Amino acid sequence: MSAPERIPPRRLTAPDDPPGAPTPRELLARGELTVRGRVTDASNAVLYCTVEYQGHSAACVYKPIAGERPLWDFPDGTLAQREVAAYEISEATGWGLVPPTVLRDGPYGRGMCQLWIEPTAEDATPPLLALVEGEEPDPGWKAVGLAEVGGGRTALLVHADDVRLRRLAVLDAVINNGDRKGGHLLPAADGQVYAIDHGVTFNADDKLRTLLWGWAGEPLPEEALEVLRRLAAQLAEGAALALRLAELITEAEIEALRARVAELLRSGLHPEPSGQWPPIPWPPV
Repeated sequence: MSAPERIPPRRLTAPDDPPGAPTPRELLARGELTVRGRVTDASNAVLYCTVEYQGHSAACVYKPIAGERPLWDFPDGTLAQREVAAYEISEATGWGLVPPTVLRDGPYGRGMCQLWIEPTAEDATPPLLALVEGEEPDPGWKAVGLAEVGGGRTALLVHADDVRLRRLAVLDAVINNGDRKGGHLLPAADGQVYAIDHGVTFNADDKLRTLLWGWAGEPLPEEALEVLRRLAAQLAEGAALALRLAELITEAEIEALRARVAELLRSGLHPEPSGQWPPIPWPPV
């Protein structure tokens, strides 16, 4: 097979599901996967595909394990599995923050396959991130930190004080996301904010790096505490979620996951940067 054509980094939605259509997961897992192009600006192989099953089709992302670049702090060939594990946790919270994601065979071997989400136009939805003058955010915004913007100038990096982002901040703390960038946030036409690119997650060591530090040290909302309590039960040894995760990440990583949920419940607070490494990923977009 010839190399796929390079296409710009954008995501497409599947059409509205008609009655009797397979679920997105069924479509992704069972459908015929056809590579249409390659997504640019990705550090690992990211292929834009279509998937067809029983007369239904959708656009999706396929990330073959063979196209992963080795990382010193993650076992080789596991990034796709971590993407699926992040989806499993997202579904367990009930927040639906991660698009449907499965592990399957494809044209370039086994890999992750995820429904492709079309973000709304930038001028059609309020911004989630911004650089502003001054040292304090305006109402409705949370400060992340000062950023150099060239010419010896700095600006304040802020994110929206938005319940959708706050849920994502909790999810990232749970899955130990080491790479939450602005470009991983996709506001969609259905009003949801979807989050993508979760290969660098679930490390047994604290790796949390994110642009969503605005609530650091603040009390977790009751909604999040309720979700965490349910999640703790679902992660108990022998529970269905724990068994699914055991096929995707190591036992040590599952134990660390349980410990993070327990610590969030114990403290009742959003985590703060550890101070052991830069808390914001680079580049931040």
